[in-house]
Amino acid sequence: MTKDKSACCMLNRPRAVVTVENPAVPGYSSGKSADIDDGMLYIPGGEFLMGSEDDEGFPQDGEGPVRTVKVKSFYIDACTVTNEQFAEFVRETNYVTEAERYGWSYVFHLHVTKDVASQVKQVPKQAPWWFVVEGAYWEHPEGPGSTIKNRMDHPVVHVSWNDAVNYCQWAGKRLPTEAEWEYAARGGLVQKKYPWGNKLKHRGKYLCNIWQGKFPEENTGKDGFIGTAPAKSYQPNGFGLYNTVGNVWEWCADFFGTNHDKDFYENPTGPSKGTAKVIKGGSYLCHRSYCNRYRVAARSSSTMDSSSGHMGFRCVADILTISSESEKIIGE
Repeated sequence: MTKDKSACCMLNRPRAVVTVENPAVPGYSSGKSADIDDGMLYIPGGEFLMGSEDDEGFPQDGEGPVRTVKVKSFYIDACTVTNEQFAEFVRETNYVTEAERYGWSYVFHLHVTKDVASQVKQVPKQAPWWFVVEGAYWEHPEGPGSTIKNRMDHPVVHVSWNDAVNYCQWAGKRLPTEAEWEYAARGGLVQKKYPWGNKLKHRGKYLCNIWQGKFPEENTGKDGFIGTAPAKSYQPNGFGLYNTVGNVWEWCADFFGTNHDKDFYENPTGPSKGTAKVIKGGSYLCHRSYCNRYRVAARSSSTMDSSSGHMGFRCVADILTISSESEKIIGE
């Protein structure tokens, strides 16, 4: 089986299948404003070294060069948005995700039942371990017959960039820029591979949910999980964020681009236009021998209407959108 080392990450929905309008919640407002009670953390602004020139990296992804970036203070979710949180959003808005509108989404081949697998009609040529599963979406992540009943505290998956933006708007938040995401994910460490340092394991203990075994045939689950893990798993980083690497890829606000230089950047927002959005953090499918993108500086991309069983998101909020009462709490 030929492996395209970007294929586990960059799953783009083929336009030839069907075309739908971007979903939205027209005129809907929850009346909410971001609040620290939602599990948000205050991230003090500052400068950091963004990107990587690591010999384990992927220069073609635009990881480098390392550059100095300054970001303003902001709030960020400690965890990725969970099934429980997304379910509340759907209940209040009757929102229909793009995976539901298209009628299918990408599911990893080892996660489907034999019955579902027998009905699969399409697989991407560059990544045959992904199945185009009809009826797969956030509430039925492995297709018909699957459920999130016992995974309400797991990250929601099968959400497109457009879906994530709609959730953020409902919650009074927004998606992080790539710079904000990486600054927060590093947890105050300087140019380390992972949120905890340069070694993948600490005293033989796994610190994130990634692939264990031979990809894509066998996942031993030695880190405790075969698929997604609860959003609040393992130890948080220095800023208090959970699972910033591994578990699920996370959508960012920026269009994807690979041209950077060593200039100083202040609150960068990425290219002004593009065809795909940045995703960060890697997922439970990443493995050092294949898709070593669970490093903090690693990055990939996907089109805005694409969805899969290994992509989720977390939200941020500007300081000015936090209620005055919350600011008082933060200051105490």
